Amino acid sequence: MKTRATQILGIEHPVVQGGMQWVATAELAAAVSNAGALGIISALTTGSPENLVREIRRCRELTDRPFGVNLTILPSISPPPYDEYRDVIVNEKVPVVETAGNNPGPFVDVFKAQGITTIHKCTSVRHALKAESLGVDIVSIDGFECAGHPGEDDIPGLVLIPAATARLRIPVLASGGIADGRGLVAALALGAEGISMGTRFMCTQESPIHPRIKDAIVAATELETELIFRPLRNTSRVASNSVSREAVGILANGGVFEDVKNLVAGSRGRRVYTEGDPESGVWTVGMVQGLIHDVPGCSELVARIVQEAEDLIHSRLGAGIAARA
Repeated sequence: MKTRATQILGIEHPVVQGGMQWVATAELAAAVSNAGALGIISALTTGSPENLVREIRRCRELTDRPFGVNLTILPSISPPPYDEYRDVIVNEKVPVVETAGNNPGPFVDVFKAQGITTIHKCTSVRHALKAESLGVDIVSIDGFECAGHPGEDDIPGLVLIPAATARLRIPVLASGGIADGRGLVAALALGAEGISMGTRFMCTQESPIHPRIKDAIVAATELETELIFRPLRNTSRVASNSVSREAVGILANGGVFEDVKNLVAGSRGRRVYTEGDPESGVWTVGMVQGLIHDVPGCSELVARIVQEAEDLIHSRLGAGIAARA
């Protein structure tokens, strides 16, 4: 299953693992890359540029396949040393970078000069067009179903993906709401050149999150997420639990960020993944959890997705066309 995305990224299958904070470690990225897809390390999860160097080198010890690093650029009172993270990526000769958040222009210029392939995550067509004009190689477009930040337009993937692919010249990866071969086939039919998955890769054997959280995702339905920070115009989709519901209620009743700051602290969310209590804090998960029913290894998962997609194309869809003929 070859697409422009597989050719640009140097991978076998048009499947990319999202650069999830607290989840996208060297072990997970290497397992995904070894499966013939593209694994991605989260730079900010490492905690420092020096730790990122070690994480990249650890990933190289675990795989000889291409992998990437996610660099999420967000406004902050005390911003991380983004330039230093950028320099690590360049100096370590990482083949692919996934940028997200703010305008990646200054970073893209540096990466392009070094021959590094750049993917930029977007939640709207207008932002995707801007990213293309800045010179990114691939856009990953997130529909409203996605975990984390879906933007403020509330456009689901079934509309957003074809709207983007109709106007972009560069390849598009479909993100949000995808967990299996059906999602891959749908993405290709909508004009995308591959898929990017976050929540589905959280529920794999190599994912570093606590087994109880994986079990919670498997048990959950598509109804069990919350959209927090909506009144603040900084919407984020997270698991529905007592903490996220309380935060939603406070903000809906006129509260401000300071009123929920302790509830939504990142340190509490990280403890969910390490300690296994889904009620410990706010943690990110997508509506697609309703389509996740097991915890396979990455190799099994990627192979299954590709096989399901091929079977759908050749049997169900192909048979329907043949019957009409």
